[in-house]
Amino acid sequence: MLRNLLGFCQIAQRTISTASRRHFENKVPEKQKLFQEDNGIPVHLKGGVADALLYRATMILTVGGTAYAIYQLAVASFPKKQD
Repeated sequence: MLRNLLGFCQIAQRTISTASRRHFENKVPEKQKLFQEDNGIPVHLKGGVADALLYRATMILTVGGTAYAIYQLAVASFPKKQD
């Protein structure tokens, strides 16, 4: 049983290590040039429209959550009058 298990591990290692790897284009230099460019845009917005949308959604959720928390604190601080 142990021999079968060791054989399986060796086959799995061989299969993974000899599998053909896809070659992707290295885009790091392009991204470095984009993010290091001094154009007055904050680094968290230099990624384009997607970054701007994520930033705005985060700000809306943050401000909305803060306002809701303050509202709930105000409601909790004034107990209901008992009749």
